[in-house]
Amino acid sequence: MFGRWLGSRGQAGGRAGALAGFQVPRTAGVLNCRVLDPVNEPVQQAEFVVTDSAGRKVIGGETDPFGSVLATVPAGDYRLAITAEGFTPFHGAVTVAEGAHATLGDVTLQVAQPPQLPDPGDWDIEPNHSQIGFTARHIGMARIHGRFNTFAGAVRIADRMEDSAMHVIIDAASIDTNVQMRDDHLRSSDFLDVGRYPTLEFYSERFVHRGGSRWGVTGALTLHGVSRTVTLDTQYLGIGNGLEGETRAACRATTELHREDFTLTWQTMLARGIAVVGPSIVIDLDIQIVPKG
Repeated sequence: MFGRWLGSRGQAGGRAGALAGFQVPRTAGVLNCRVLDPVNEPVQQAEFVVTDSAGRKVIGGETDPFGSVLATVPAGDYRLAITAEGFTPFHGAVTVAEGAHATLGDVTLQVAQPPQLPDPGDWDIEPNHSQIGFTARHIGMARIHGRFNTFAGAVRIADRMEDSAMHVIIDAASIDTNVQMRDDHLRSSDFLDVGRYPTLEFYSERFVHRGGSRWGVTGALTLHGVSRTVTLDTQYLGIGNGLEGETRAACRATTELHREDFTLTWQTMLARGIAVVGPSIVIDLDIQIVPKG
């Protein structure tokens, strides 16, 4: 495809040659490559970052449905980094000349060894090195970040990871957005109503492997007295050791909740019809677990 647009591989001609019909600033050139897996299939939505000789990011994005990277950059020396779930990263150097087309050709990513899973048994969430945070839209533009400061949880790792289970309990009154007046309002009957519903709970018995280090953890979230099925998009980060030599496993997870699903329907509109608080809330979790006891 790029050959038809830009001329033959590695060609460094003028605009009448390699870049004919392709609008490029006078001091710039084009770099490209195609990202493939070990069986020569294109890797879609692989992330790429182009950095200059000083290590500064120039451009980044994702490969297209054909696994292609195409970028117009000022003439100079660059590093191209490509990452994709389940594959080892690629790093390559390329020099782009004015009015020229520089290509790395076909870049083949190698399958990465998945991280070691935790041993079967009972594990506890370690709260001092874990965080449950959230992000909500405020007055149609700004984002408000917060977290829950008090929570506890346990994970039972089965012999077959897909048969594992987890249970997390969150103290609703521990919500913290770093603004006392706002936190008091969030604890009130307009939102969490912590007097009637003192905890949030999540229970899951469904772990689905999505490839590489990605898992879907599906379970019931009980919030404001309402239970809904929620799936955590989870990246397992592997096993390591703490400062005292203890074994730890870690993951990151995210999901998006819609307030009305949990009857959190309080709403105030600005004069222009913009909601003070957006309808959805993004939940982000950074979790470390340690063997029970």
